[in-house]
Amino acid sequence: ASYKTLHNKTDVDSAQRAIRAIEIEEYYRSQSPERTEFAPINSLIIGLDIDRELRRERISRRLVARLDEGLIDEVRGLLDEGIAAEDLMYYGLEYRFVTEYVTGLRSRDEMISGLETAIHQFAKRQMTWFRGMERRGFTIHWIDATLPVGEMIQRAEGLIYKV
Repeated sequence: ASYKTLHNKTDVDSAQRAIRAIEIEEYYRSQSPERTEFAPINSLIIGLDIDRELRRERISRRLVARLDEGLIDEVRGLLDEGIAAEDLMYYGLEYRFVTEYVTGLRSRDEMISGLETAIHQFAKRQMTWFRGMERRGFTIHWIDATLPVGEMIQRAEGLIYKV
């Protein structure tokens, strides 16, 4: 076919994503190729560079803080307001694991350890994705994540003004 595809092969891992992939394919069938071509965007990609162990430590600390700040009560409140558990679980790892805990599908310990593992795995996949971008020729300007926030902002601004 002479049309482009927007989605990648993993976009069909749920019924909702499969339906969206079909919609995208149908759209491209009805469009002429020249109507979907756009000039390349001059983009600037900035990433925060952090040691793997420090990243893991920060993720774990953030999870404990989110739980201490009332994440479990937040989920209970949303469920009490009538939001379906299945819908709430769709909104991310934290909501999925905590909803499973609140509805009795997981123990508290299973929720915490499972969620921590899932977040670490997600962060690892993100880093793999960024390395893949670099292999495909994208330049990522890495900024040391251990710098003070103000200095990270200054470095990012310095990159922006160079473009």
